Amino acid sequence: MQRILKHKSLYTNTFLTFCMEKVDILQEITPLESHDFMFVADRHKAYYNFPLHRHELFELNFVEHGAGCERIVGDSVELIDDYELVLITSPNLEHMWGQGVCRSEDIHEVTIQFFLDFQHSKFFETNAMRSIKQMMIRAERGLVFPLSAIMTVYPRLMRISQIKEGFYSMAELFYILYELAKFDDARELSSSSFARVQTSTESRRVAKVKDYIAAHYIEEIRLEQMSGMVSMSPTAFSRFFKLRTGKTLAEYIVDIRLGHAARKLIDTNEPVSQICFSCGFNTLTNFNRLFKKRKGCSPTEFREKYAKTKVIV
Repeated sequence: MQRILKHKSLYTNTFLTFCMEKVDILQEITPLESHDFMFVADRHKAYYNFPLHRHELFELNFVEHGAGCERIVGDSVELIDDYELVLITSPNLEHMWGQGVCRSEDIHEVTIQFFLDFQHSKFFETNAMRSIKQMMIRAERGLVFPLSAIMTVYPRLMRISQIKEGFYSMAELFYILYELAKFDDARELSSSSFARVQTSTESRRVAKVKDYIAAHYIEEIRLEQMSGMVSMSPTAFSRFFKLRTGKTLAEYIVDIRLGHAARKLIDTNEPVSQICFSCGFNTLTNFNRLFKKRKGCSPTEFREKYAKTKVIV
C-alpha cells in the first residue's frame, strides 16, 4: 500500500504530491497538465534539500556554481563541478542533487521537465531528429554533458524561462536538444542493469551477446563461449566487442553484475555477502574491491548513502 506524501516544492510556493513506494523512493507528481508540453523552473538557492525521487516526465537539469554538490542518478554517485547539465529520460530512474560539500551561497538551477514519445513517433525517425532520438535513448541511464556542450547551450538555458509563448519555448528546447545531441562525449551515468533499460546497438552480434549476458550474468561466462556464439575467433571478437561497446567483455560483465548488486542493495535487506554471490561474484573480497573501484565507495557505504537520501523533509 502506498502513502501519499507532500513535499515543499523548490519550483514554486506550492506543495508537490508524491507517492511513497515500498523502497522509500518518492514518486513526484509534476505540475504539468495533460495539455501542457513542458515546465521550466529557474531558481537560485543556498542549499539543496530535495529528496531522492523519480517522475514520469523527462528532465534536463542545469546547475551553476554548484561545485561540490552531490548528484545521484541510479547507481551513480558523484560530486559535481561548477557547471552541470544532465538529461534523464527514464521514468524509473531515481535521482537527486544534494548539498554534498558545496559551499556556494548562490546555486543557480534551471530545470526543464517535458515529454517526447521518441520511441514510437515517426517524427523521430526523420533524418533531422535521428540524433536527438539516439541521445534520448542513451539518457534513459542519465546523461551528463561536457563543459563544451554546456557553454554551447548556456545562453538559451538562461533565457528559456523568460519565453512567454509556448510554441517559442518548445522550439527553444528542441534547439537545445539538437545542439546537445552533437556531443558524442556525453557520459552515461547509471548502469543499464540498475536502470532496467535495454541497451541498443546496430550490431546483431553484440545484441545477441548482451542478451545472453543479461539472462546468465550469475553464471560463469567465458570469452570462448561468447565468441563461438557469434561465429568469431576469441581474438577477433575481443576487438570487435571493445570497438562496439567501449569495454572489454570482462569489464562489461562486471558492470552488469555490479548494477544488479547496487539495485539489490537499495531494494532489499539482503546481506552484502548474499548479494555478492547472487550476482555472480565468486568471493566477497573481489566484490568489495570491484564495487569500490567502480562506485567510489563500499557496498555498505553505498547502501547507507542511499538510505540517508530517503529522509522526508
